[in-house]
Amino acid sequence: MARPLWTPAPDRVAQANLTRFMRAAAAQWDESWDGYAALHEWSIREPAKFWSSMWDFGGVIASARGDAIVEHFDRMPGAQFFPDAQLNFAENMRRTTGGAPAIVFRGEERVRRTLSFDALRFQVAAFAAALRDMGVRPGERVAAYVPNLPEAIVAALATAAVGGVWSSCSPDFGVQGVLDRFGQIAPRILVIADGYHYGGRTFDSLTRASQALERLPTVERTVVIPYTREAPPIDRVPHAVSWESFVAPHRGALLAFEQLPFNHPVYILYSSGTTVVPKCIVHGAGGTLIQHFKEHQLHCDIKPDDRVFYFTTCGWMMWNWLVSALGSGATLLLYDGSPFHPDGNVLFDFAAETGMTLFGTSARFIDAVAKAGLAPIDTHRLDSVRTMTSTGSPLAPESFDFVYQRIKRDIHLASISGGTDIISCFVGGNPTAAVWRGEIQARALGMAVEVFDEEGRPVRRRKGELVCTRPFPSMPVGFWNDPEGRKYHAAYFERFPDVWTHGDFAEITEHDGVIIYGRSDAVLNPGGVRIGTAEIYRQVEQLPEVVESIVIGQRRQNDERVVLFVKLREGLRLDDDLKSRICRQIRENTTPRHVPACIVQVTEIPRTKSGKIVELAVRDVVHGRDVKNREALANPEALEQFRDRVELKGP
Repeated sequence: MARPLWTPAPDRVAQANLTRFMRAAAAQWDESWDGYAALHEWSIREPAKFWSSMWDFGGVIASARGDAIVEHFDRMPGAQFFPDAQLNFAENMRRTTGGAPAIVFRGEERVRRTLSFDALRFQVAAFAAALRDMGVRPGERVAAYVPNLPEAIVAALATAAVGGVWSSCSPDFGVQGVLDRFGQIAPRILVIADGYHYGGRTFDSLTRASQALERLPTVERTVVIPYTREAPPIDRVPHAVSWESFVAPHRGALLAFEQLPFNHPVYILYSSGTTVVPKCIVHGAGGTLIQHFKEHQLHCDIKPDDRVFYFTTCGWMMWNWLVSALGSGATLLLYDGSPFHPDGNVLFDFAAETGMTLFGTSARFIDAVAKAGLAPIDTHRLDSVRTMTSTGSPLAPESFDFVYQRIKRDIHLASISGGTDIISCFVGGNPTAAVWRGEIQARALGMAVEVFDEEGRPVRRRKGELVCTRPFPSMPVGFWNDPEGRKYHAAYFERFPDVWTHGDFAEITEHDGVIIYGRSDAVLNPGGVRIGTAEIYRQVEQLPEVVESIVIGQRRQNDERVVLFVKLREGLRLDDDLKSRICRQIRENTTPRHVPACIVQVTEIPRTKSGKIVELAVRDVVHGRDVKNREALANPEALEQFRDRVELKGP
């Protein structure tokens, strides 16, 4: 009989925020629940009570809340949460004062900095005053083309303080990638860094920023952060002023917060945009705030004085998610650069050195650490790490094993999944419950998550479409430049009317957990049988010769065949013996339908800037179609390996 990989100790359950929340909500509403499943059902059935309790438990700071908690709950989209509330997102990040560290930063082996809570507050106040001096008003955009630096958080919080809308992307984007994003939202202020470090090398950002600025006519001021040089040459950058010059006249300013409606925009995020120009997704301050409080405090058990880390860039929603941990009184741990420089131990070094309590990473990183043969359990003191979260792609069952065998035995491994679209998670961790191999633990509280079959009927222990059948606070305010909401509606509500269809191929398990099998639009369909791409990756990447892989469906004679591309360890070649072992591994652990009709060796797998593999772009190249937005890719040159492959010709 299968056993869970981890079960929390009774004292840990008793001390968990989730347990405290259940006690408080039960007393407030005269309710009782016999476990998480019952609490989840109540959070869906009684949304006003649940979100009211979450507001109180999270300690939301607001000048007004109002009596109404949710209006028009029968409309999706169209529901309104806390319609009378007035608050400021940045004010809710000011939980702690004093000299304790608010941000601990590492820029590979080159830069080490710490910013106290008091210093963070003073810097946010100065930057906010500078924005006000520029005339930035609520709703106007401040954009950033920056590494994951403390200044990015300062500028984002200052923007929120004055009611502006923050939008950022990482400095590895090319000029067109920047224009595809910021060119749509017309920012008044652009924050950039002079460069960035990655893999032991230093890269210049000023040239690309200057080229982009020539086509961003709304930018009135470019604020340059000196990161790779003490005095970067900014004279050739349009509208440029150094960070120091921008904030110096405003040092000592009082920190004032504009009080704004619950749905006032705080962030603009972008879809991956690998096939079309990215969608500009507008997120409201209140929905983002209360959703992140819920996920941090209830699902990840973040408490005051915790030290929270996520390996992310400023171009991935996990950066926005990380910033919100300040609102729970936590210290943010920032790392910018390669997670494998000088080797795969660097993030575990950072965890041991800083007393990290939450280690946030990706399935790809965990797999890479395993492939590198590392065993942090033997080399690092990770006593402080209570939780490890993983997202970005499905976490394979073997990666669950690796975490518990080679990283830490007593750890809450929370595989989580949601997206940029909702700036949060549909499914995630439960610190009071067992972790089962290969499963995301729970459907998130307040999220009416189901799996639908082709006819729109909810199913259990069967694969289907992951959907959300009721509104939730962090639904986008809308898309930028979509005044009638047509693009917004088409993106999520056309498949099943009045139901959010997220685009994940998923299953609800016997433990009431969730397994994600990949993106629905990348699902394989040989002979009419739907197969999630992750089902194949989980088998192929167990072979020691295979570093990583990507699988697509290729149209052939009114059907579809499965084509697998593999990146092998350096120096290895794909021969008939390895092909046979790959096919046998897949056949013995899945079904004959999963076995690829063709296996091809490549030297690199194309990925987005946030590290997600791009099946659709590869499928387009294989079928001779153009990939319209290569700027969204970290390595667009890798696509050429998939074009006109002789192995894919013929019947």
